[in-house]
Amino acid sequence: MPAIPALRPAAAETLSTGAVIPAHPLALTAQRTLDERRQRALTRYYIAAGAGGVAVGVHTTQFEIRDPEHALFEPVLALAAEELDARADERLVRVAGVSGGTAQAVAEAELARSLGYDAVLVSPRVPGADDAQLLDRARAVGEVLPIIGFYLQEAIGGPVLDRAFWRAFAQIPSVVAVKSAPFDRYRTLELVRGVAESGRADDIALYTGNDDAIVSDLLAEFHVESPQGPRTMRFVGGLLGQWAVGTRAAVRMLEAAHRAAAGDVQAYRDLGAVSADMVDVNQAVFDPGNDFHGVIAGVHEVLRQQGLLEGVWCLDPAEGLSPGQSEEIARVRLAYPALHDDAFIAEHRDAWLS
Repeated sequence: MPAIPALRPAAAETLSTGAVIPAHPLALTAQRTLDERRQRALTRYYIAAGAGGVAVGVHTTQFEIRDPEHALFEPVLALAAEELDARADERLVRVAGVSGGTAQAVAEAELARSLGYDAVLVSPRVPGADDAQLLDRARAVGEVLPIIGFYLQEAIGGPVLDRAFWRAFAQIPSVVAVKSAPFDRYRTLELVRGVAESGRADDIALYTGNDDAIVSDLLAEFHVESPQGPRTMRFVGGLLGQWAVGTRAAVRMLEAAHRAAAGDVQAYRDLGAVSADMVDVNQAVFDPGNDFHGVIAGVHEVLRQQGLLEGVWCLDPAEGLSPGQSEEIARVRLAYPALHDDAFIAEHRDAWLS
């Protein structure tokens, strides 16, 4: 029986307590090559903003970084690792995204381990794979590093995964967290119930990835059944593409959610007051009106308007902003300044870019 990979104690504490973990974007030049200076600046921004870690090589980083013509998976993971090493903060959680079939996912996990990553976010987007194959793949990856499950929305290629799947997934000993991002309240509930029924709910942190329901998830109490009897479960943090922008504001939001969970009525009211505002921001950034065509470019556009990125280029030339999306992003930045980090970024941007 192979040993079960374990998180570093400080990283385990961060993950279980709950943290803001931005899904790291990819900084490119106009020639669609890696812009190392701006890529480092983004990582520096997230650390300075108070994020509890970063997730690199995930959807927001663009799955195409793995394509041979780009070969950016290792360089991008290495740059983030170097910046985290320079910070020397043991509490920061290092998450690497892995994808593809079992052999590819295991190889990517092994690379992440060699670069000092703590855990891997396992993408469920494997064309043709059934539940049993996804579970076998997760078990194989979990022999390399601790794993974070990922319920990815159908609109960008995620499969429908029922409660039985999540119960079996959570029973894998190396699972330390699950990110729920189906953008569907019913499926989110099924995931939570599956984790509860696994008998390992105390060992697994729930993270929201529902960018369209961030505040709702953070405030929700799930009253579910477990082998130990009835229990209440909560999302303790978020691993989000939306939190790749407005990260410092997100840290304040999560702190308020933790206070609300502890009984702070004012914090609960304050979060309730901005819940719809956050959805409006996400609608502008993620472009759901155009089937999420501009989801990655939208994140880039916020960072471009703030001066951290030079442009919105993606590795796939077909990806870009939808008509009017840039103006929508400018509107929500003006309408909800407390949900963005404009002043904070303006103060420190030059240092991060140096």
